[in-house]
Amino acid sequence: MTSTPPPLPADLPVTLTAQVMDEVRRRIASRQLTSGTRLPSIRALADALKVSKSTVVEAYDRLAAEGAILARRGSGFYVAQPAAPLSLEAVGPRLDREVDPLWVSRQALESADGLLKPGCGWLPADWLPHESLRRALRSLARAEPAELGDYEAPQGMLPLRQLLARRLAEQNIDAGPEQILLMDSGTQALDLLCRFLLEPGDCVLVDDPCYFNFHALLRAHRAKVVAVPYTPGGPDLARFEHALETHRPRLYLTNSALHNPTGATLSPVVAHRVLKLAEQYALTIVEDNIFADFEPEPSPRLAAFDGLERVVHVGSFSKTLSAATRCGYLAVRRDWHEPLLDLKVATSFGSSRLSAGLVHRMLKDGSYRRHVEGLRQRLARTLPPVAARLKEQGITPWAMPRAGIFLWCHLPDGVDAVSLAREALTHEVVLAPGNVFSLSGNASGFMRFNIAQSTDPRLYEVLRRLLG
Repeated sequence: MTSTPPPLPADLPVTLTAQVMDEVRRRIASRQLTSGTRLPSIRALADALKVSKSTVVEAYDRLAAEGAILARRGSGFYVAQPAAPLSLEAVGPRLDREVDPLWVSRQALESADGLLKPGCGWLPADWLPHESLRRALRSLARAEPAELGDYEAPQGMLPLRQLLARRLAEQNIDAGPEQILLMDSGTQALDLLCRFLLEPGDCVLVDDPCYFNFHALLRAHRAKVVAVPYTPGGPDLARFEHALETHRPRLYLTNSALHNPTGATLSPVVAHRVLKLAEQYALTIVEDNIFADFEPEPSPRLAAFDGLERVVHVGSFSKTLSAATRCGYLAVRRDWHEPLLDLKVATSFGSSRLSAGLVHRMLKDGSYRRHVEGLRQRLARTLPPVAARLKEQGITPWAMPRAGIFLWCHLPDGVDAVSLAREALTHEVVLAPGNVFSLSGNASGFMRFNIAQSTDPRLYEVLRRLLG
């Protein structure tokens, strides 16, 4: 290897053999080891990583069985594969995998059912409208063959776009069906917009803290990311203006309602100033509004004030209806519709007709509205006891949100969120430490809790033991 790696930690919830394999894979993915390169000898790697030779032998044997490396008799081990596709982990500074934002998501997605997930960003399965979904699925099963088997028009199902236009009007966003594109998710919508608006090296503003997948997505698009501190009323305006003047960013990516991770709500005064600055500096704003339906009354939307001139509005049903039903959308200015449609066809060809049909049925029959009303009430009942139980452990909210699923919390003095998250993993609890949301790394004393995923008493027993 080109440099001596640090010794491997012995206290992670994976075997040392797996850690050695991951270290070799990482070096290959980051191009530190290229096709045909000779790997260190078994003794050399064992000494460098402070593991036994038998651990390295087993790791090399497994990697050879995978086809990642080749064993040459009398010569050693060599990288067998061509340069691997881009590894997001290998772009930029290396992060400890257990606190990497991609790891947080993957651990929550890939874990066994018994794992507690207060760090994840979605509702528990038993909070979702299973019976209504089943009724809609039965109705969909009786649809015409074309609806079950054909591609949908690239812009997506017209009846659903018409319903979405009416729903956006309730938030004072004027967007006709011809300005709405259906997508398979909010994330796919954001990716399409990045493809459309960014070139490698372009600057993008994000909030600090912000949804951690914004960091990963922008890294994948080779953007330069600049973070602006976020306050309970929106971005810090002085720092926001300074960033615009200094970096001349192409985009600002944000949540205006029920901000992730803080739960804060954009104030009208801040919203107006942000839009004035966007106009002055030719900034495009991408407003990710996927938590909108958790609000009892709509808070200010940048797209409502702006009329979709400098703001692109993104929505999704994954958080409220079902993550298994992948259906999102974006609303854009009229002259962007056709080029975005072409790019959508080029990159994904279309979106899920079945998911769109399912969402349309639930919106049309009123079951979605009833579900969301009950969901808001349940979340309102859940927030106070969760906040109280966290306070018993010395974990206090940064601000009490008016609605939604997230609590952004201060940890007790001297407690590092990364260390706490790493220890919690050994107790089968996935936490979301503050610095995965913070580009500046200034949130080491914060943790985001999903209140709907924080009702199990086992969570508080683990926290009590780790913080006691």
